[in-house]
Amino acid sequence: MKSPVFQGTCVAIITPLKDGKVNFEKLSEILDQQIAAGVAAVAICGTTGEAPTLESEEHLEAIRHTIRHCAGRMKVLAGTGSNDTEHSLYMSQSSADAGADALLHVTPYYNKPTQRGLIAHYTYIADRVSCPLVLYNVPSRTGTNITVDTCKILSQHPNINGIKEASGSVTQTMHIINACGDDLTVWSGNDDQIVPLMSVGAKGVISVLSNICPKETVAITDACLRGDFAEGARLQLRYLELIDALFCETNPIPVKTAMNLMGMDVGPTKLPLVEMEEKNLNRLKAAMHDVGLI
Repeated sequence: MKSPVFQGTCVAIITPLKDGKVNFEKLSEILDQQIAAGVAAVAICGTTGEAPTLESEEHLEAIRHTIRHCAGRMKVLAGTGSNDTEHSLYMSQSSADAGADALLHVTPYYNKPTQRGLIAHYTYIADRVSCPLVLYNVPSRTGTNITVDTCKILSQHPNINGIKEASGSVTQTMHIINACGDDLTVWSGNDDQIVPLMSVGAKGVISVLSNICPKETVAITDACLRGDFAEGARLQLRYLELIDALFCETNPIPVKTAMNLMGMDVGPTKLPLVEMEEKNLNRLKAAMHDVGLI
C-alpha cells in the first residue's frame, strides 16, 4: 500500500510570463493565492505551465522557485516528463535534488512508444530518482495511452506513486482503480470528471480550474473526500460550463485569458499558442460572468 502524494486539489498552475520570460514575482503571488485557498499541492511546469516552450534551465528555475516559495506549505509536483528519457532523467534528478515532493511525468509524445517502451521509460527513471513518480496519461495530446495492464505492471514499482488520468474515459479509470488498488493512487486529470472519478476511488484532481477558482475546486474535492458526493456534484455542475469554456481552445490559452480578465496580469501564452478567437472569448466571458468571476 502506498500513501498518496496528496489528497484533494492540486493546481496545474500556469506559468506567468513577462517579456517572454517567467515572471517569478507573479508566480509567487499566485502560489500564495492557491495556498490561502487551501489547495493541497501544485503541479509546476506541466501542460498548463507551457513546459515544452520553456528553456531547460528556466524550467528548472521555475521548479526550484516553487519549492523554495512553498516551503512545506503545499506539496510540489515537478513536471519533468519529455519524449527523451535521458532528458527526463536529468530534469527529474535536478528537481528531486531541489526538494520536489513528486515528479509528474507525461507519456513521451511524438515518439509514440509501445506499452513495453512506456514500461521501460518509466522504470528507467523511477530506478534512478529519490522521490516518487506520478504518471500523466493524456493521449489526446501525446498520441499514446497508458493501458490498464501497463498501469498494473508499473504500480508494482515502489517509486511509482500514482497517475494523473486524463484519458477522458471514466471506464478506463475505473478499470485502473480496480486493477491497481492501493498500489497506484489515481487523480482526475479532467476538471469535468472530478466527482465521477472520486466517487469510484480517485483521491482528487490535478486541476486547471483551480487557477481561477481555487476555493471552489477545493470545495468539490473536500465534499468528495468526506463522502458527500451530492454536494460535490452540485458544485461540479455549477462550474461545468466554465470548465468546458476553459477547454474550448488549447489549454492554457483560455485559463490565462481568464486570469488576465480577472486582473491577475499573468501575461500571454508563448508561441505557437496565440490569443483566443473572438467567438470563444465571448463564450469564456459569458461562463465567467455566470459564476461571478467578472
